[in-house]
Amino acid sequence: MPPRARHRSSPPRRNLRHQLIGLALALAATARAAVPDAPPAPDAATPAATSSTPSATASHLPDCSRPLTLGLHEHGLLYTSQTGEGIDKDIADEMSRRSGCHLALTMLPRARIWQLIEAGALDFTLSGIANAQRDRFAAFAWYVSNKYYLLVRRDADVRSVADFRRKRGLRVGLIRSFRYGEQANAFVDALEEQERVTYAGSLDPLYTILLDDGIQAMIVEPFDFPVISGAQIQAQTTILEFGDAAVPHGLVMSRKSLSAAQQQAWRDVIQSMRGDGTIRRIFEKYFSADLARQMTQF
Repeated sequence: MPPRARHRSSPPRRNLRHQLIGLALALAATARAAVPDAPPAPDAATPAATSSTPSATASHLPDCSRPLTLGLHEHGLLYTSQTGEGIDKDIADEMSRRSGCHLALTMLPRARIWQLIEAGALDFTLSGIANAQRDRFAAFAWYVSNKYYLLVRRDADVRSVADFRRKRGLRVGLIRSFRYGEQANAFVDALEEQERVTYAGSLDPLYTILLDDGIQAMIVEPFDFPVISGAQIQAQTTILEFGDAAVPHGLVMSRKSLSAAQQQAWRDVIQSMRGDGTIRRIFEKYFSADLARQMTQF
């Protein structure tokens, strides 16, 4: 159990559970925002639109002739090593079952996963988002879309993200290599320039530092809701909106280790999992039916 932070005078406590309900409603309003197409491989023409089932053409079937590797990272409902369970693990298992390929799963720090994807030493990871840098070495197949929020200590006495940014004595905790929505990224980059960022390899140490008042905020998403609704964190924190639209997340494929045809074959696998409701049912194991639908239907 993380140590309790020092208590300071704070405004009247608001119920964080009500905030989470509000966030779910906000997700409903944004989850249907347009999502960019997965970027094409640089040496291939833009692939044709995927269908709801994998192509029967041999060139569009996953190649199981060599071992394939997939990196998991410990992060809330996505995966926890304590139980060996999570959304990403369920999706990886279904990818293996549906394709007939064996996927060797390894848990790694998120920053290391991106390095290995770029080098071609790792074929896949899950729940990744794109940016201009990643598009050069990774291809994507989207299956979920969600927003990011700023979890702030109540005694930091801020009412908005802009308030937090102005108070130069406040620090934010982040996971190395994580990126977010446009406004959240601008916030992070500004604080990094001012040396107001504390990095960790996963969320758990950041929760401890937050409760100890070593940082005054951290960035969270729906996968973290069960932890932040716990009594100790709920009593000491509040949630602020960045104002970004929902960000698409999905399967990440190494351009160096997988050909353009194989990237398309795995997009077909993911699309078939979306089309027949498998992705939605996986999310319903961890979220309410309404929130699972909002996150997976966009």
